[in-house]
Parts: sequence; C-alpha cells; structure tokens
Amino acid sequence: MSDAQLPVLDFVLSNYKNFNARATRDALLAYWRHISAGGRMFWAVAGAMSSAQLGITLAPAIRAGLIHGLSVTGANLEESLFRLVAHHSYKDFPDYRYFTKEKDTQILADRMRRVTDTSIPEDEAFRAVEKTIVPMWQRATKGGERRFWHEYFYEVIQAIEPSAHEGNPEECWLLAAARAKLPIVVPGYEDSTFGNIFASYVRSGECNASIAKSGIEYMADFYDRYQELSAGEGIGFFQIGGGIAGDFPICVVPSIKYDLAQPVKPWAYFCQISDSTTSYGSYSGATPNEKITWDKLTETTPMFVIESDATIVVPLVLRALLECKRHPAEAEALIARHMGSR
Repeated sequence: MSDAQLPVLDFVLSNYKNFNARATRDALLAYWRHISAGGRMFWAVAGAMSSAQLGITLAPAIRAGLIHGLSVTGANLEESLFRLVAHHSYKDFPDYRYFTKEKDTQILADRMRRVTDTSIPEDEAFRAVEKTIVPMWQRATKGGERRFWHEYFYEVIQAIEPSAHEGNPEECWLLAAARAKLPIVVPGYEDSTFGNIFASYVRSGECNASIAKSGIEYMADFYDRYQELSAGEGIGFFQIGGGIAGDFPICVVPSIKYDLAQPVKPWAYFCQISDSTTSYGSYSGATPNEKITWDKLTETTPMFVIESDATIVVPLVLRALLECKRHPAEAEALIARHMGSR
C-alpha cells in the first residue's frame, strides 16, 4: 500500500492528536464511517463561504457523492454563481485590517462590495446576473408559476454558456448541485442581494412575490425530503457557522415528530465548525448536547465541535474524504494502522 495516494488523510492521522486537531480528525473519521456504511450527509453553510471559494473542494465532494443535501444562505447561493461569471473582476484586499473609512468609501465608489479580504464586482456580478434572472421572474409572474428560490438559480447557472464562465466550473458548487439535482433549502433568502433585487421588482409591480415559494413551504417540502434522505443508514448534519442556515433544517426532526406526529429518524451524525462561544443564548455557540433537549440529536449521536475557521478546516476534511472515496481499501488500512497505535 502506498500512502502517497492518501497524503491529506495521512497528514491528519499523523499530526492531529489533541484539542481542535483531534476534533477535526475524529469528525472526519466518523463522517467517513457513516458514508462508507451507506449513510448520507446534509450540509448547512452559513458565512461567506462561496466568496471564500469553498467550491474548490465542495463541488468535487458533491460530484463524489459525499454531500446529499444542503441548507445555504441566500448569499452563499448567489455568490457561488457570481464566482462563476465574474471571477476575473473580483479584487482582493489582504491588508483590509488596516483600511480607513476613506479607503472603504473608495471601494464603494469603485463599485466593489467588500467581503472581508475580497470583493464582489457590482456590475460584472449583480447586474450581469440580473439581466438573466429577472426575465425568468417576469415569465413566472405572467404564467402564474411558483418555484423555490434555489430552483431559479439552478436554471440560471445551467443556462449560462460555458464561454461566459470566468471561474472554473469544476469549482462551482452550485453548478455541481444543480447537475446532481441536490435537495436544497434556502431559509431567509430575502436577506441577500437578489432577495433585495427581487423585492424591488415586486415593489415596482413587474414581478409577483408569490412566484418565490416561502420559507414555510421550504419546511413543508423538507419534511418529505428528510424522510427520503434519512432512509437506510440515516443522514448526518455537517454545519459551517451558525444562524438560520443551520437552525432551519435541523429542526425538521422534532417538527416531524411533534408537529406532524409521525415517526422519524434522528440525525445520524453532527459536526459544527464555528468560532462562536456559548454565551447569552447564542445558538451558534451552543454545545451539541443542548440539542438533545430539543430532540434534534440523541445521546448516542456522534457529535463534534471544531472551534476554528471553516475556510481552513473544510478543505482539509473534504480533501481527505475525497481520498477515502477514491481509495477506500487503502484508507481503511491507513486508518487502522494509525488509530490502532494512538
């Protein structure tokens, strides 16, 4: 056996022994055990992960069958599309910590919208996509059609000609998800650039608000999606950050159990990557065992909290999982060798 086929997995197993490193290693191994046993994994993605180019590893993971459903913010949904069509026009600001208010005012004047150390171009991203998606909304309004928010973006991203791609399509998680017809929920999509743009067209009378199905309808539909996804070995929950992207979908289990009064499997795994601390009722910083009291998890659910930066941890975890997926027998042997000697 050659460990050269599994360099990231070998690195994690060799070096990640304690503290957040141990949590990362153990979460990775439990994820792999769940997937290799036939289970599925649902991801909740908050923060500005698409702008941070998480699609570089997220898209291959979707194609490899390591991710089976997603809950994302409206911003992450649209920003994956922006990266595909306007990548060359993004501008990075590695020295953003030292900016003055005047510097940020100049960035505004340059029609760039800063997201920490990078920025989204207003014209090449927002306004370019607007020209494609607004006619879809208008046709839906005229025809009385209603769709979930992500379904419009699934159509848009697959309608864009390859010649218009600036980013690498192999690194676009939204395109990978659309092609795989992955179940997605986008709770609170109104809180996004295109949520605002849509509201403006509703206000002007050019579009009807009813063409975008509501968050309540997302949950009502997710009841069925969850039951399908949790069949067999069950489905785990892998969460980046906190907020509504995680809060919304994890509640499906107690809602089916108590509100629909139907049998339901609990989430089969839980991992959260966050730098939030437990204080003042912060959901983002709540420890996993608190979720037991809400009947979202059980005392036997594998639970992990990685208190770190997701832009560092997630690519590492996904690369290791992709190695496991490509070379499962070799991965199992390497894991046994390392974990047997810890």
